[in-house]
Amino acid sequence: MKRLAILFVLLLLGCEAQPEGEIWRFAIEETSGSVQDQYAQRFREMVHERTNGEVRVIVYPYGALGTSDHITEQLHNATLELAMSSPGHLGKLIPEVQAFLLHYLLSDDPEVNARALRDPALRAFLDGLYAEKGLSFLTAFGEGRMAWTTREPVRRPEDFDGMRFRVMTSPLLLASYEAYGASPTPLPYSEVYSGLQLRMIDGQVNPVFAIEEMSFYEVTDHLIFPGHAEFVTTLAANPDWLESLPSERRRLIEDIVDTLQTEIYEVQSALAEERLEAIRARRPEMQIVTLDAEERAAFRARAEPVRERYVEMAGPRGQRLLQLIEAAVRRADGAFPADDSVAE
Repeated sequence: MKRLAILFVLLLLGCEAQPEGEIWRFAIEETSGSVQDQYAQRFREMVHERTNGEVRVIVYPYGALGTSDHITEQLHNATLELAMSSPGHLGKLIPEVQAFLLHYLLSDDPEVNARALRDPALRAFLDGLYAEKGLSFLTAFGEGRMAWTTREPVRRPEDFDGMRFRVMTSPLLLASYEAYGASPTPLPYSEVYSGLQLRMIDGQVNPVFAIEEMSFYEVTDHLIFPGHAEFVTTLAANPDWLESLPSERRRLIEDIVDTLQTEIYEVQSALAEERLEAIRARRPEMQIVTLDAEERAAFRARAEPVRERYVEMAGPRGQRLLQLIEAAVRRADGAFPADDSVAE
């Protein structure tokens, strides 16, 4: 079945009309209108403008080319030139990147996280990890605070006891929600709504924009901001393709990615506020709460041992990445000077 799926994608891409000029194929892990889509569409516009139309970027939304795993495989074999690769899925290929899934590691302030993800030492380390697995790391950025939507209220870890909670296919996410007492249930993104509707699962976690655009608020009753994580994704390229580009094309990509690093924070911030208001308007009975410091502390205590599990899974380089993220967040939050470094 896997080979048939790949063959179908190749046929789909091959059947597209091929106008003159370069074509860059860019796959995202979300639907049209999402943060990733807005990033990709802006990238497409800027490439078109700065190359005077010589380069055409084709954006493929989630589902057009299969699952996130399929997208990564297509990036590897150069069927795609560019793709979004979130740690929840990419962790199977690069275990170390699952550090971004650890709860209460990043700041609960998305602006701090936006600065932290620009940290040169952190980016250089990620570049090496991706290169070893045949990918070129271009950037990482946040898509907004994660929120839980559930049938029953959740204010303490005990409220998760026995709850069938949807997570991405990451061993670390499974461990994180098991630590809270839940029964974590991996499901493809496209099946979450029906899973909630048919009561196969009792809750899920996603950024607010995704909760609104996928209508998860229609089939749950509580929306909880636990301050535990921000959804982080990365942009990667096929290395052979990237290296084959003329130097001016590579500089163009670097410049656009650098510009979008600032723009995307503003986009996700506005989108999160807009989508939360839409949820309130469409489902006024939805109970929306933000956990207070004492409530967060109880979840933080349960989450702490999962870091040891992460280091066991990811090894010394995982430990190093964990240190780099912690240091980047402290620098971004002004806890120590920008020229401080983490001891080797």
